[in-house]
Amino acid sequence: MPDTPAAPDQTIVVGVDGSESSVGALRWACDLASSTGSAVEVVTTWHWPMSLGAAIPIPTDYDPAADAEKMAHEAIAPVTKEFPAVAVRTRVVEGNPALALVEASKHAALLVVGSRGHAEFAGLLLGSVSQHCAAHAASPVLIYRHRTG
Repeated sequence: MPDTPAAPDQTIVVGVDGSESSVGALRWACDLASSTGSAVEVVTTWHWPMSLGAAIPIPTDYDPAADAEKMAHEAIAPVTKEFPAVAVRTRVVEGNPALALVEASKHAALLVVGSRGHAEFAGLLLGSVSQHCAAHAASPVLIYRHRTG
């Protein structure tokens, strides 16, 4: 009998970048987790700024990892208060958000990402984290679209 892959754990992975849609995605994921007994893992990424010309002057106290961690905790704090029974853990990683979320999806029951609502043409020009995740994630993906108006 062939080996069967292990079932993913009951973790819902959510990409949070501080935008309204990512916080909405987190709120949606926590609501689902509260009814299924799942844990939620928030993934936030950061990277050093790049320049194609002259070097960008960077202040000596610049710490993008700490800034990303602070942003993540500030963004998730109101949601975790709303869902106190849901176990939420945060991971802040260096790198491309799409690649980090696809990697995190390997141990997830579900990957939830927000959509900033770029028009289809703009999304083709700019690329899209949610589009990349939908195409490459190892788990099912839910793309949360923040309601406007």
